[in-house]
Amino acid sequence: MPANRFLKLSDVADILNISSSQAYALVRSGDLPAIKVGGRGQWRVENAELEAYIQRAYHKTEQQVASNAFSDADADVEA
Repeated sequence: MPANRFLKLSDVADILNISSSQAYALVRSGDLPAIKVGGRGQWRVENAELEAYIQRAYHKTEQQVASNAFSDADADVEA
């Protein structure tokens, strides 16, 4: 059985390890392209769009690291 082409925002949140509200904010800001489907207008994100977003995030991070643009507030230290 082929993988689903589209993901729910809750699935996107799980994949990115963020909250559902953060996933919704990515869609609303236009950073993560999505579509509304069904009578209730539920958001769906195409797998390819999520992968493209991840690649853009890697590229942006690489640029920030290269320009040494990180501040102490950007440090994400996990215990």
